[in-house]
Amino acid sequence: MTDHLFDQTNADGAFLVAALYHFVALPRFEALRAPLQRVCEDNGVKGTLLLAHEGINGTIAGPPDGIGAVLAFLRAQPELKGLEHKESHASAMPFLRMKVRLKKEIVTMGVENIDPNRVVGTYVEPKDWNALISDPDTIVIDTRNDYETAIGIFRGAVDPKTKTFREFPGWVRDHPGLHNKPKIAMYCTGGIRCEKATAFMKEQGFDEVYHLKGGILKYLEQVPEEDSLWEGACFVFDDRVSVTHGLKEGEHILCRACRQPLTAEDVASPLYEEGVTCPHCAETQSETDRQRFRERQRQIALAKKRGQKHLGS
Repeated sequence: MTDHLFDQTNADGAFLVAALYHFVALPRFEALRAPLQRVCEDNGVKGTLLLAHEGINGTIAGPPDGIGAVLAFLRAQPELKGLEHKESHASAMPFLRMKVRLKKEIVTMGVENIDPNRVVGTYVEPKDWNALISDPDTIVIDTRNDYETAIGIFRGAVDPKTKTFREFPGWVRDHPGLHNKPKIAMYCTGGIRCEKATAFMKEQGFDEVYHLKGGILKYLEQVPEEDSLWEGACFVFDDRVSVTHGLKEGEHILCRACRQPLTAEDVASPLYEEGVTCPHCAETQSETDRQRFRERQRQIALAKKRGQKHLGS
């Protein structure tokens, strides 16, 4: 993997964002929590990292030298020496705090004994992805959730419309027609969900199972927009909300009430009230909900006047 941590010539923002994951047996994951938290805080890095028996997953942001220090610390651990990451930039710090959390799974599918280190699909480089998904013998499946697929998807892909990744195995079992074509091509934001999704598909008897190496993020970074089969923007789990081709920051904002990404059309709707409601959640909110959200928004505005950032924002 090309490492350009210290080359900011083409940087779109002041903060470097590193998305990373690594499936590996990590029995001492609990002992790594405190030193990892400390090295992140000492280097001005914020975000979320998940540790579990099966490895590490997360996204962090900070100054390039700070991100470099954290990645060096991680790769100094024998189990994580093969850790890869994906880079993008943010014009403002996209996280409020640094959290290192201990979890049962680094990406929650809820199916026992699915181990991507034992069985997994075939990786496909971004440059080869278009040919695979354009093949009429291929079914293309988006393994992300409905609020993510709502703002962007590969042309011709099947959208399971799941609310959580836990629903994905049930969706596969409920769709026997997936066996009608010989090839299954799967993708997600950064690649981690597809590691487990392709492992699950292999366990379910699918033979030719492929997944996009590095996920949508790597595709948007490497494939020129004029050659792209990606339509829309890619949802990301930080304050940028979305990115587009070249990993440029998208134009979406987040509804602070229901956490749905919003388009300019959503914001122009009479159902939108900043920090309170949007077209996606207006009909499900009670007046008590609205009053609570309006008070939170008032506190955010007061903190902004003081030059501070309210944690609720």
